[in-house]
Amino acid sequence: MKNLLAIDRFVLLVFISLVAHTATVKADAVTDWNKRAGDIVVAAGIGPLPAERALAIVHTAVYEAVNAITQRYPVSDLKLQPAPDASVEAAVAAANRVTLMQLVPNQTAAIDMAYQTVIAAVSDEVARNSGIAVGERAAQGILSMRANDGASDQETYRPITGVGVYIPTVIPETPQWITRKPWLMTNAAQFRPAPPPRLDSERWARDYNEVKILGRFDSRVRTAEQTEIARFWEEVMPPIYHGIVRSVATQPGREITQNARLFAAVTQASDDALIAVFDAKYHYGLWRPLTAIRNGDIDGNDATERDSSWRPFIDTPMHPEYPCAHCIVSATVGTVLHAEIGNAPPPVLMTVSKAAGDVSRSWDSTDAFMQEVINARIYDGVHYRNSGEIGAAMGKQVAKLVIDKYQLGKE
Repeated sequence: MKNLLAIDRFVLLVFISLVAHTATVKADAVTDWNKRAGDIVVAAGIGPLPAERALAIVHTAVYEAVNAITQRYPVSDLKLQPAPDASVEAAVAAANRVTLMQLVPNQTAAIDMAYQTVIAAVSDEVARNSGIAVGERAAQGILSMRANDGASDQETYRPITGVGVYIPTVIPETPQWITRKPWLMTNAAQFRPAPPPRLDSERWARDYNEVKILGRFDSRVRTAEQTEIARFWEEVMPPIYHGIVRSVATQPGREITQNARLFAAVTQASDDALIAVFDAKYHYGLWRPLTAIRNGDIDGNDATERDSSWRPFIDTPMHPEYPCAHCIVSATVGTVLHAEIGNAPPPVLMTVSKAAGDVSRSWDSTDAFMQEVINARIYDGVHYRNSGEIGAAMGKQVAKLVIDKYQLGKE
């Protein structure tokens, strides 16, 4: 009964959002559906990595459908038959509906309500039906392309232990993700970085002591603003980044195919970035600050003093530390946006964090946003600075692949 009530409340919220939306200045169908799809995927409770994959599939299908109608760009993975007289709004709605129904079937009611509301507003029946057809073809084409990408593989993580010896019984997050087929990379290890710093190095001591001081749950050194930043970036679901993308996509003069391409580029690159970073994480298996600081007396470094009761500001994610996943995604998104903005004055970049209670933060450049994420994960007590810097460098490499694929910034 509680689950049914929760679903009903979410459907009601979607309906209220749709009604309120019609009374305001309307953004284009791509940005509208990006917000709806993000909310729906989060409500599905599938976790950050599957959510990233799902939204990449959704937005790639949307781009293919919109571009088949507008025929603005030469890049296409599906080569759909041109449909110049079709309704773009209907195509976007249909592409979202078909992909989301398959990817998050527990959100059927919310998906269908959003779809029916949008479709009912398209008055031209011929254009509407043509748009639905092209949207459905795009969705089925991309779903077929990604059907065997490895996302459904079973995890086979084997805990390291001795016979009969107890260890914590939580399975780390998606160790099978590294076997997935990327969108852009040749393989998961294409951008695998060099090993993390040696534990007897000065860099290790620097990073260890920085996170020990700033990332402690009751740190007296971390400032109030740093604590706000830490709490803000505790949010790990894709919509926190998509809000920043919408800051660019909703600027005056943008054309709908531009936005469809931008969201396809961002989500494909972000999905690949997570494949790359999890490959490195499970390859190197570096300990988190919680483990390292409670074992500071065994790392062979006289500059790292043990703290037997140290705890991080937030709960430590259940996967190895190196490199930082938030940092690779933020750098991927920031680098794609930098290419898309080009030489134009950058807009104020803004987004909202559900983890921080739906508060917002803003930045005046992509560099400022990317650097804040690196700092935030130190303030959170879950990453070292070198890990953030390496993750960001990887993200920029992944972003270049999608910038080249879609020729971003070439217009």
